[in-house]
Amino acid sequence: MKALVKAKGEVGLVLEDVSKPDIGPHDVLIKVKTTSICGTDLHIWNWDAWAQSAIKTPMTIGHEFMGIIAELGAEVQNLNIGDRVSVESHIAGTKSRNAKAGKFHLDPDTVNLGVDRDGAFAEYVSVPETNVVPLPDAVDDDLGAILDPFGNAVHATLSFDLVGEDVLITGAGPIGIMSAAIAEHVGARKVLLTDINNDRLALAQKVCGAEVVNPTEKSISKKMKEMGMKEGFDVGLEMSGSEQALKEMVENMIMGGKVALLGLPSKEISLDLSKVIFKALNIKAIYGREIFETWYKGLALLESGLDIKNIITHKFKYDEFEQAFALLNDGKAGKVVLSWD
Repeated sequence: MKALVKAKGEVGLVLEDVSKPDIGPHDVLIKVKTTSICGTDLHIWNWDAWAQSAIKTPMTIGHEFMGIIAELGAEVQNLNIGDRVSVESHIAGTKSRNAKAGKFHLDPDTVNLGVDRDGAFAEYVSVPETNVVPLPDAVDDDLGAILDPFGNAVHATLSFDLVGEDVLITGAGPIGIMSAAIAEHVGARKVLLTDINNDRLALAQKVCGAEVVNPTEKSISKKMKEMGMKEGFDVGLEMSGSEQALKEMVENMIMGGKVALLGLPSKEISLDLSKVIFKALNIKAIYGREIFETWYKGLALLESGLDIKNIITHKFKYDEFEQAFALLNDGKAGKVVLSWD
């Protein structure tokens, strides 16, 4: 079968013929139809310091995808050949305290598809049956391929009660934009999305109705006043990993506000914790998705009319992967999907 492989320690990927994966009694073989390129995949493509420490070559990468069940392990139940499915890419263990308590997203023994084991940028992929998520008809193939990052947005955005609240989101990448759409959908009063990249803000306005601002052109505090706000934001979602963005968020939060951190900094950052303490801010770090409550809520949001389809800006055939990665490296795209049909 064809697969996109990190064959050795250098920039790029190679399209290779590899063996179709075997499956165990509790595994499912999925015929991949559509994949999406994640920031993690971009790190692996660029072979940066993180990728060099995390990836053992050769490795078939990729973890955002949907497909059709092609084969079932002998002990698999409640799934059928031909089912349209997506997959939770974090494969949790069973031995840790968190895993035994059902907090699978906090299991320290988690194995990551496309990072720790061969992934989904291939014609077929094998996964445990417990990680398979059947797709409703309301979710088409392209949306099915981006449910993993959408789940990150759902997890972060729904960490706090948003009904009637004013929400600040720093970082208008795909997850930040989807978070803004979710916040509006569930009843936030006002939503402001910030980024220093005006192209990203323009994309955001095609996906949702949130207010946007480039803080290098207009301060958040000034924009907040223009929006009719007086005290500050009730909820903050930091999606950029930027030290400056986090500092600006803290400055513009209401007393007792709640902040979710999802953006990963590229280096150690400095933050005056006295400002956090004196504002009595509640801060929560977000990692992945709550398995599987996030999936349930995310699919329910889509079935209830949440429309995020415009976050997908480009689609390529899998053998056009070099164009797709170049586009993402140039920062000229939202979500980019690859077709494997």
